[in-house]
This record gives sequence, C-alpha cells and structure tokens, in this order.
Amino acid sequence: MASADKERLIQLVDERAYREGDFTLASGRKSNFYFDSKPIVLDGEGARVVARLILAGMAERGLRPDAVGGTELGAVPIACAVSAHAAEPAPRVFIVRKQPKQHGTGKVIEGAVGRGDRVVVVEDVVTTGESTLKALRAVEAEGAQVLGIFALMDREEGHLAEFDAYQDRFFPLLTLSEFRRQRRR
Repeated sequence: MASADKERLIQLVDERAYREGDFTLASGRKSNFYFDSKPIVLDGEGARVVARLILAGMAERGLRPDAVGGTELGAVPIACAVSAHAAEPAPRVFIVRKQPKQHGTGKVIEGAVGRGDRVVVVEDVVTTGESTLKALRAVEAEGAQVLGIFALMDREEGHLAEFDAYQDRFFPLLTLSEFRRQRRR
C-alpha cells in the first residue's frame, strides 16, 4: 500500500502541484519552480494518499501522538486528514496561528495541546523550516513533546540551523531530488 501511495503522490505532485516559472517563496527566496500542495491536500483522493503515507510513517517509527497539527494554512488539511483516517483513538488536531488571535483569548494554538502531550507536526512544503519552527516552538512552549515532523515535500534548499536540530525527527514524504528522479515528464 505505501509504495502504491508513494507512486500516486509523485503523480499527483507532477500533475497538480509542481510548476515552473518565476516565484517568490514564503521564505522570501526566489525560485524557478513552485510546489502548490493545495490542489492535492484539498482533494479527497490526495488527502487520503497523504494521510495514509503519514500514518504508515508514524506506525513504522512507533509514533503514537496525542495530537497532530502545524501552522496555518498548509498544515490544516493534512492534520485533519491524518486524524480522520487514523485508527481510534485518533489524535486531536491543533492549528498554530501565524499571528496570535487579536481578540478574545489571544490564542496562538487552536485545539487542545498541553503539558505532556506527544505531538506530530505536519507541513506541506519545507524550504528553510522557518514556518515549521513556529509550530515546534509553540507546542514546546505548551509543554508538549514533538515526536516527529512530516512534510509532503522537502525542497532540500538548506534548512535553518535551528530546524536542523530536529533532523532526526524530520520525515518528508518526498524530497525534491526524489521527485525529480521519479516524475513522468
């Protein structure tokens, strides 16, 4: 199942997510290619494929998180799909806001994450790891333990040193070099 899902993910990225041209990334870097994960993770089939691959990766590593989530917007559909497809007890979903809520409680994290919780952070695309670090810092500030970090794509462009401290827990479903080797075109 995992190898068929991996092959299908490569096809989906090739057909729906990978674009060439002139782009400015969230990190501010310029790039001649871009991965837009939304056409994959906001589609039923794509969401199921990504969820199955992450769940298989968690099972392979013996990771049983209490919660799964990451920064808005990229992590939200991924975390929801993982929770929806997980065996019971399914992990709770959390969302780390890019900016604290400006009204009410001023929350940074939506969803229940607290001291002692074991969490898996998910991300759509990692370039430097900067947005993923925001999620890592937020859940660790709440006293949660990060078991793993799963990303749909690692662009392999050199992560920030602080992100590299988590390298032993970083499990991308695809890397840029792997995608380029295996894509159809």
